[in-house]
Amino acid sequence: MKFNPCTDNCTKDGTHCQGCGRSHEEIAETKKLVGALVEFAQRQEYENVEDFTNAISTSLLKKLQTPV
Repeated sequence: MKFNPCTDNCTKDGTHCQGCGRSHEEIAETKKLVGALVEFAQRQEYENVEDFTNAISTSLLKKLQTPV
């Protein structure tokens, strides 16, 4: 499945957003993940949030590309 980012044309009808095509369940789970990362970074009081987000992105990509 290909990820489709938000297009700011959100709809709540049916099982999928008509703007991005993602399921409402996927959107809700993604919001929870992002919210948890934001809360973590705020608790740590990082002054360099760009470095934190880049490190998370790099780590995620590396783990997804590593065969199990």
